[in-house]
Amino acid sequence: MSGSVPPADWEAQAQRALERGARMDAWIPAFLLDSPISRLGFAWATAVGMLWGAMWSTGRVERVGELLVFRGMPGWSYRRGGTCVGRCYLTGGNVSARVLAHEAVHVRQWRRYGMLMPVLYLLAGRNALRNRFEIEAGLVQGGYVPVRSARD
Repeated sequence: MSGSVPPADWEAQAQRALERGARMDAWIPAFLLDSPISRLGFAWATAVGMLWGAMWSTGRVERVGELLVFRGMPGWSYRRGGTCVGRCYLTGGNVSARVLAHEAVHVRQWRRYGMLMPVLYLLAGRNALRNRFEIEAGLVQGGYVPVRSARD
């Protein structure tokens, strides 16, 4: 999606996706969200992300806020411009301040949902303009919507 022109109604689509996500969250038992259970899943995901990053990163690894940024990853080892797994951001080199702010929101999402995150993300779909997790993290910050197309 990055670099393309979003449809004219992308904001309405995004709002509908957020509303769908809120309805879905209402069905999730409260003890699974922002809980010791979700934090355990978050820790597990972080361990998996660290292992994957350690195996394939050829670039600098650094801590940026809560993120552990693994650069120099081969393109096949992550999706889009980078992938957040727990608190690990796996990327080739897509590390602008804007993108890192976007990924920091994904860290909070991982902490809230734990190991429900990959399932819920999959259910939200691959289209970033309709994926509530990408919308919450910021479509402009993630590079899915050009700055000029966003109403600031």
